[in-house]
Amino acid sequence: MEKLKLNMSHSGSVANITLDDGKGNLLDNIMMLEILDLLEKFRSDKNIKLIIFEGQGKHFSFGASVPEHTKDLAETMIRTFHKIFLTMAEINIPTMAKVSGQCLGGGMELALSCNFIFADKTAVFGQPEIVLGVFAPPASIMLPLKIGNARAEEILLTGRSFKADEAEKIGLVNQLFEDKVSMNASADEWINKYIIPKSAASLRFANKAARTTFNYILGNKLQVLEYIYLMQLMQTKDANEGINSFLEKREPVWENC
Repeated sequence: MEKLKLNMSHSGSVANITLDDGKGNLLDNIMMLEILDLLEKFRSDKNIKLIIFEGQGKHFSFGASVPEHTKDLAETMIRTFHKIFLTMAEINIPTMAKVSGQCLGGGMELALSCNFIFADKTAVFGQPEIVLGVFAPPASIMLPLKIGNARAEEILLTGRSFKADEAEKIGLVNQLFEDKVSMNASADEWINKYIIPKSAASLRFANKAARTTFNYILGNKLQVLEYIYLMQLMQTKDANEGINSFLEKREPVWENC
């Protein structure tokens, strides 16, 4: 693997996936395909009880690669990305995100897709896609389901970032810790207490049941938003201007069309 590290712990019951692509742990197509490859392997491993995502270094992930959002590459990128969420819904293995530092855009969507989010006080969350003139299809579905429409719409339409204490207050984060060291130690204790004693098969069925509504909406609406993104949004001048201005490191000039 080029951009992921995998460590199996707890006698093979926990798969620890570390995003490892330099400072920002960007989710480019290579990393996304590597995640998908691992998920497919985990599908047939009857012993796995939990999948953990975390970022190498100070940050979880700055998000999906902006150069791959351009009109020519967006279709490949977004379909690979969306397949990750649909595959996670299919295999039903419980998931956890351990978040430090920046957790933005596609990185926040990866964390959102997890059953549990543990964070330390350095964590900063946000869906800044609207700042680039686009929107976040998975977050547009998952965030309202997790924290309610009013809070989700404010986050999605402003693109603002928010810190870990606010994330805990609105119910996005399950547990908050002082630093990464205490988060890792406490997460390990929590896993030993609440996950490891249980049947891997029963956990998958329980997760499938608990996510009946979540997975139904995700499975039925993600393709709709994918179509809107690719066939409508990316045909506008402003969506392309937003991406290009970011890549060219200049302020966007909106034409409102």
